[in-house]
Amino acid sequence: MKKGVVIKSTGSSYLVRDLSGKEVTCRLKGKFKIKGIKNTNPVAVGDNVEFEIRDDVGLITAIEERRNYIIRKSTKLSKRQHIIASNIDQAVLVISLIEPRTTTGFIDRFLVTAEAYSIPSILVFNKIDIYSKEQIDELDMLTNIYSSAGYENIHVSAKTGLNLHTLKSILKGKRSLFSGNSGVGKSALVNAMDPSKNLKIGDVSQYHRKGKHTTTFAAMYELNFGAYIIDTPGIKEFGLIDFNKYELSHYFPEMRAYLGKCRFNNCTHDQEPDCRVKEAVDEGDIAALRYQSYLRILHDDELQNLDYED
Repeated sequence: MKKGVVIKSTGSSYLVRDLSGKEVTCRLKGKFKIKGIKNTNPVAVGDNVEFEIRDDVGLITAIEERRNYIIRKSTKLSKRQHIIASNIDQAVLVISLIEPRTTTGFIDRFLVTAEAYSIPSILVFNKIDIYSKEQIDELDMLTNIYSSAGYENIHVSAKTGLNLHTLKSILKGKRSLFSGNSGVGKSALVNAMDPSKNLKIGDVSQYHRKGKHTTTFAAMYELNFGAYIIDTPGIKEFGLIDFNKYELSHYFPEMRAYLGKCRFNNCTHDQEPDCRVKEAVDEGDIAALRYQSYLRILHDDELQNLDYED
């Protein structure tokens, strides 16, 4: 029996790197598909697996327990889930304020999702070499808001190489989920940090000003400075799965200090009187922008959808 880690998933087959570094194409042994697993993909990139070779084909026979994972709701089977990646050290969200623009709503849903699965997050603002003065001002404002909430922010440019040494130091020695809207420059950043990878770079639709996704399946890459990244298809929107509205505030770090101090134990920090969280917003201790994102998530009936871009 051999052991390895899944480095690519195409849905029907899996590329597994064994302990010697050899890559083997494997398929899933049938029994995994009939044991009531709620996920559409029982095996995900990042999974540690056991496999055997039969007739020159790898067969995955066991999946080791996951340390953590991030999931989305399946678009075709609404009652089932799809695992994006597993056994992650940190989640890196690549953001752009232009061509295409990453919304704060998307950022906050990403952060809430990562918080729910106890995965530390880092915000990487890319393309700052082409920002206007107004966009630089907005960048400074967003950096202040998310830094105050406890998140690390990095300003980079894949084109000029600005601060890539800082990003490399953060990635080194860790397995990082690399995510973001299509077109924000994920592949360009990887190529700039490790040119040997030569990942395909997409362009931006001039009509919709949105990125055209180039990554079709999740895949893990080993970079030449000792980092592992899991590149994912461009994500159009983050939805939240199995979230209780009374627990949502737990996933906003800046709100945690005020939890339990409201008049009502089951306070949703919305319409209730004597809410300590709302007072903190009024006092400027919680950013109004983040609180508005919280309210939108709280009242969104479509939280369950996290779709890959078409």
